[in-house]
Amino acid sequence: MNFLKKNWIYMVLIIVLSTFALVKPLRDFVSEQMAMSPTVAKVNDATMLSDDVLNIDLKGINTSSTNLKNLRGKVLFLNFWGTWCPPCRTEWPTIEKLYQLKKDKIEFALIAMQDQEKDVKKFLKENNYTAPVYIAESPLDPKVLPVAFPTTYLIGKDGRILKKEDSSMDWSKDSVLEFIDQVTK
Repeated sequence: MNFLKKNWIYMVLIIVLSTFALVKPLRDFVSEQMAMSPTVAKVNDATMLSDDVLNIDLKGINTSSTNLKNLRGKVLFLNFWGTWCPPCRTEWPTIEKLYQLKKDKIEFALIAMQDQEKDVKKFLKENNYTAPVYIAESPLDPKVLPVAFPTTYLIGKDGRILKKEDSSMDWSKDSVLEFIDQVTK
């Protein structure tokens, strides 16, 4: 009896841990909470962009106007940028190079944010950029609304986010080109 009085806390702990180990729903819940590992359904919700999310009317600056959801069916390079954004300007030459190399394999939509149309046209003309640029004419869904500029998504044919980049990047480097070749097979 003296043993139980001295070690009661350990006995309770063993019973609690055994319960967690033996009861699967409880074990799964605790495991998910401790590891902060999302379930497959949560991952799918976070990485899939539906037609509703991509239902954004786009005014074409150097291309025809469209709705973003109309660009589905191919891999989509979706970039949010601004002429006022130095990192955006830095990555533009690499985007243009990627566009020239892969425009037959993927769709491009570069959406100028917080910009005047005349400023965007001037920027494109001064730099001889030809990648398709738009201005959004309808609200952006929070799933794609950028919090930093530039923000770029590579979106698969099925709407799955294949890559998201929240900073400037060299989009013409070999690893990116190889990745695009892999996802467009």
